[in-house]
Order: sequence, then structure tokens, then C-alpha cells
Amino acid sequence: MRTNYDRQLKKLNDEMVEMGSMIEGVIEKAIKALVNQDVDLAQEVIRRDDQIDQQEKDIESLCFKLLLMEQPVATDLRQVSSALKMVTDMERIGDHAADISELTIQMAGKPYVKELEHIKAMAKESMVMLVDSIEAYVNLDLTKAIKVIAQDDVVDDLFIKVKSELINLIHRNADAGEQETDLLMVAKYLERIGDHATNISEWVIYYITGEHISGN
Repeated sequence: MRTNYDRQLKKLNDEMVEMGSMIEGVIEKAIKALVNQDVDLAQEVIRRDDQIDQQEKDIESLCFKLLLMEQPVATDLRQVSSALKMVTDMERIGDHAADISELTIQMAGKPYVKELEHIKAMAKESMVMLVDSIEAYVNLDLTKAIKVIAQDDVVDDLFIKVKSELINLIHRNADAGEQETDLLMVAKYLERIGDHATNISEWVIYYITGEHISGN
């Protein structure tokens, strides 16, 4: 019986890795579509959202199945409960990729009013946080999980810079206010992706240590 339970835990791990790969892929494509104003790629990201939602449902179903089985020990329960929490954050990251892509399509008709220097920096840092949080889960890497949480301050600082720049632009050129507001929303979604990566890392720490910390 325990052998079957271990097989199911391995399946859970594999499904989590697959979902992590899916959300990494859509975020990467969403950013590329944004920078290049690529409507086709943005539409592809939006279409992938249903697939991510289904993966979340499949993982949740597997987690509930594992919780109802009679063999779990404390570490097993931490793994399953952490996965249930993490998959919600992963799904929200997928939603934000779709949100960014919808804004990309909305802004595609005109050149950007400014260089996306700090937005691209935010995207890079958020992506690193996401990848590292998934790797921390796969490898049970406590050090990497802690590093992700610390990295959130970098993303938050970049968001403050982007917000300040765009508000100044709106004051100088109200006619471009719609696009500037859309870019501010893009930055907010990237900041939220950093928050979700932080949440994932907090649940990795709980899985490894049994202690839950909360930074958000």
C-alpha cells in the first residue's frame, strides 16, 4: 500500500513540475509579445490559460485523493497541503500572463510612448523568481526558496520606479494616458507575479521545515 502511495506522491511532483513549466512558458511568451507588440503570440498565451486551469484542477483532484488515503505521514501531508496552496498561486500567475497579453493586444495599434526599460527589468526579475521558486520545490532547496523571498524587494522597487515614470508621463502628455495606464497595469501584474513566486517559496519552506512564514 505504501508503494502505491509513493507512486501517487511522485505523480503529484511530476504534475507540479509540468505546471511550473507551463507557467514559465506563458510568462516568457507574454513578455516577448509585449516587447515586440506581437498580437499573434499574445493570443496564443490567452488560449493557453484554459490548459493551465485544467492542470490546476487535475492537481487539486490528485491532492484530495492523496489526503483521503490512509498511509500519509507528517511529511506527506506537508507536501500535499503545500502543493494545494502552490498550485493556486501558479494558476494566478497564468492568469496574469493572459492579463498582460490582453493589454498587449489593446496597445498594439501604436508605438510605445516610452522605452520599456524598467518593465523589462521587472519581467526579468519576476521570471527569475518564478523559475527559482519552482526549482526550490523540485530540489527541496531551502536556500533558494529564501533567496526568492528576498528578491521580491527588487521587483517592488522597480514597480515604484515604473509607477513614478508613468505618472509623470501622464502629467506631461494626457493624450497618451490610456496607453500609460495600460503599461502601469502590466507593471502591476508583474509585481503580482513576484508576490505569487514569493508565496510559492513560502510553501516550499513549509514543506521542508514545517514552519510557515508569510511576507505578503
